[in-house]
Amino acid sequence: MDSIFLEDLNKYEKELKKRLPYPYVWGRKQNDYYNGRTDFIYKIFNFDKLLEIIDENFLGREDYKDYFNYSINRWFNFWSAMAVEKIFCSFPSVTAEVNSWNKLVDFEIQGIKFDHKTSVFPRRYPKSIEFALDNHRDLINWLYENQSQQQRKHLKNRLFIVLYDKNGSQWKLRAEIIFLRKLIEKYVNNFDEAKLLKFSFKNNEPTLSDIIWAIK
Repeated sequence: MDSIFLEDLNKYEKELKKRLPYPYVWGRKQNDYYNGRTDFIYKIFNFDKLLEIIDENFLGREDYKDYFNYSINRWFNFWSAMAVEKIFCSFPSVTAEVNSWNKLVDFEIQGIKFDHKTSVFPRRYPKSIEFALDNHRDLINWLYENQSQQQRKHLKNRLFIVLYDKNGSQWKLRAEIIFLRKLIEKYVNNFDEAKLLKFSFKNNEPTLSDIIWAIK
């Protein structure tokens, strides 16, 4: 691994881990209204600066805690996703999407376009982790039907990174960037189009998907 790239990933991990002491509480489903009020998270990489901006915008309001939790969670998920995207695009067989506004594609692997989604193993999924590990198709189908109902809702190709911790702290794995890098490297180096799962969600259009498991 290039030393400069590794240093960059370490910076992501260091900032993301600053968020870990705070409880992971949303208090509400993600929605367009709260997203619009907290879009500053896209421009702020430093967590300490983020806390300052949250106070500047919401301190003194009765719903301050709601905005605080919502902001730090969106920030955490976004910058973890940016680190994951950087990891994918560091490999020769992966090409970054040039249009940063494209909500359907983050990169191509061997010419196949993908969006990627990092998700904790969902509590609402009606089956066990053991079942999901043996039945990727069932979990993927559930994820397409039940997640990303707001800005990134789509039924196109998607790679899911699913986080699971037997102690229940799977959300914290978003900050384990070096750990995730090893899993992604193994997946990309062994990528085989024939192993992708094929779905037909809408108008018989084919959708390709797969899961990279991150388990501790």
